Amino acid sequence: MRFGLKIGEHDLVVKLNKVSSFLEAGHKVKITVFYRGRELAHKDLGFKLADKVIQGYGDTVVVEQQPQLAGKQLSFVIRKNGSSKKS
Repeated sequence: MRFGLKIGEHDLVVKLNKVSSFLEAGHKVKITVFYRGRELAHKDLGFKLADKVIQGYGDTVVVEQQPQLAGKQLSFVIRKNGSSKKS
C-alpha cells in the first residue's frame, strides 16, 4: 500500500481500512511512504507517519520489517499478530 507524505486524514483512514482487510485475510502488507521532490528534506515526517500507522494497529500487528529509507521510499512490512492463519 502506497502513502504519500502529505496524505490527508480521511484518505489515510480509507487506506488503513483496506490494509486491515488484507491483514484479516492472513496476508502480509508492505507499506511504502514515497517522497516527492523537496520532501526528502523532511525524512522525519515519513518516520512519524510510519509510527502513526503502527501505533494505530497496536498489538494486533507485528512489524516484520522495520521502517527503512531506500532512495525516495520509506518501506516497512506488517503482519497480523498470532500464529493462527486462514488456510
